[in-house]
This record gives sequence, structure tokens and C-alpha cells, in this order.
Amino acid sequence: MTATLTPGKTTPPRSTSPRTPDRAERRRHWLSRLDVKASPYAYVAPFFIVFGLVGLFPLIYTFVVSLYDWDLLKGQGDFVGIENFVNVLSDEYFWNSLFNTFSIFILSSIPQLIAATFIAAILDQNIRSKTFWRMSILLPYVVTPAAVALIFSNMFSENYGLINNMLQNFGLDAIGWKTDTLPSHIAIATMVNWRWTGYNALILLAAMQSVPRDVHESAALDGAGMLRRFFSITLPSIRPTMVFVIITATIGGLQIFVEPRMFDAATAGGSQRQFQTTVLYLWEMAFFRQNFGEASAIAWLLFLIIVGIGLINFLLSKSIATAETKVSTTRRQRRLAAYRNKEVSR
Repeated sequence: MTATLTPGKTTPPRSTSPRTPDRAERRRHWLSRLDVKASPYAYVAPFFIVFGLVGLFPLIYTFVVSLYDWDLLKGQGDFVGIENFVNVLSDEYFWNSLFNTFSIFILSSIPQLIAATFIAAILDQNIRSKTFWRMSILLPYVVTPAAVALIFSNMFSENYGLINNMLQNFGLDAIGWKTDTLPSHIAIATMVNWRWTGYNALILLAAMQSVPRDVHESAALDGAGMLRRFFSITLPSIRPTMVFVIITATIGGLQIFVEPRMFDAATAGGSQRQFQTTVLYLWEMAFFRQNFGEASAIAWLLFLIIVGIGLINFLLSKSIATAETKVSTTRRQRRLAAYRNKEVSR
């Protein structure tokens, strides 16, 4: 390949100094950097804006209301400081509602999590009609809480309910499901378990399916049985999901309202307040006693209790994970030391 040189026309030498970007190029560069740095915040901003409007602002406004003598019809009254909190904490009905809330929460959350884990473990096996069974356990969650409460309220009716009729057919005495404290808590916990167990089972099932199958196969080849694989591989692998389910179950359990409200629609938690939860007591304080100040104080106390229990759950799960990591590290060091001793003895 040859090049033809034209006499009299010389190519101008290239400038060795660095080229200064023009204004449009600098603008494109600035926009590119802004896009990389600001885009993530712009994507998540709508959530925080909505949260600020419907979550954070009502929370702060509720705290402001709790500092005033605030009536439902008269509106804002005098500033009373923490007097509403003192009145609520000295009210025996508040502690009674707190006891009922925790009792129903324990009776519902513990069996619910055990049953959800058991169902998820079964659905994780190679059974027939997987999709049918997985969709079936979600059906109770689709039913509205009011309908669930009406159905179970009739089932646990003391005079003509299905449960008492079955007990009497076996020669047992009828149980006061709505008049006695513990039976009413068991009845309400049954509603909660029936509605939420399938939902939590699906979440745990999704976590179980993310556990690598080759780990189970290797353990099975080493002689580990089904129970050993479940407790040694499956449960430790789904720990983050389990913590999430526990925290959401805690928040939902402490805010229970519809089930006890519809269980006996004529009263606000029973004639003797035997199953009145804290949210139900808050509702009674706000709309029956028309005392918005103390109702706001109850709301804030419940909020602080939920935050405290959430922190306890988080610290417990973190300490358990740290302890398991230490045990695993110790076992690895022992095996490594035993292997080195064997090598030295050879």
C-alpha cells in the first residue's frame, strides 16, 4: 500500500497539550455523575415520601396530641405534659389489656410458627400436586378477618356452637369460650393461627427452596437422616427469614384488633374485659370515652413496646448467630489441629 504526497500540502502537527472539554461535554459529564449518584435516592424517594405522610407525620402528631387534654368533640384543650401517660400507666384496664394482648400473642405466635415450619418442610419435599397444596394453604389468608371472626365466633358460641356440641357428645362439659379468660384467648388465637399459618408457611417454603440441594445430598451420603438434615442444614440456612417472620408476627400479634372485636360484637373485649386487647382498649378510649389525649398516649406506649420487643428479637437472633459461628469456628480449628497432628505423626 502506497501513500501519495501532494507537494505544497503539509499536514499540520497535532497539538501535544491536553484538549479542554467544551461546555456541552462538561454538562454531559456532570449529568452522568449526577445520574449515578442521585438515581438510587430518586428511586427510593417515593416510598419515604409516602411513609413520611402516612406514617411519620401521624406518629409525631399522635405524640403532640398525647401532651394535651384533647376531646373528640371539643378538640384541643390545655397542655398537660405527661399527665396522660401517667393516667394510662395507673389505669388497671390498661394493664389488663396488655396482659390479654401478650397472652393471645403467645398462644397464637408460637404454635403458628411451629406449624408453619412443619408445613413448609412437608411442601418442600417431592410430593404430588405441589402447586395445588401450596395454593391451598394460602386460601385462609384471602378470607377477610371479619368473615373469619364471624365463622369462628359461631363455632365457639357457648350455647349452640359446634365446639361445645362436639364436647358434649363426648360427655364433656361445655366451655365458656366467651366468658372465661383463657378459653376466650385460645379461641381468638385459633382464628389468628388459622389465617396466618399458611402465609408464613409460604414465606418459609421460599427460603427452604433456596438452600442448595447438593448440601442435602452430601449430608445424606454421609448418613445424615431427614431430621438431622432439617435441624442441621435447613433451619440454620433459613435463619434470616425466620427472624423476619418472627418480627412480623410479633408486630401483628401485638396490634390485634379485628378478631377480639368481632368475637363479641356487643362488647369491647368481653363483659369483664376478659379478652380486651390494647388496641381495643385504645379504640374504646378514643371513640367511647372520647379522650383522644389518653388514647394517643396508649398508642405511643404500644409503639414503644413493639419497638422494644423487636429489638429484643433482633439481639436474640444476633446472639444465637454469633454463638453458632463461634461453635463452627472452634470445630474447624479442632479438625485442622487433628489433621496437622496426623501429618506430623506420619
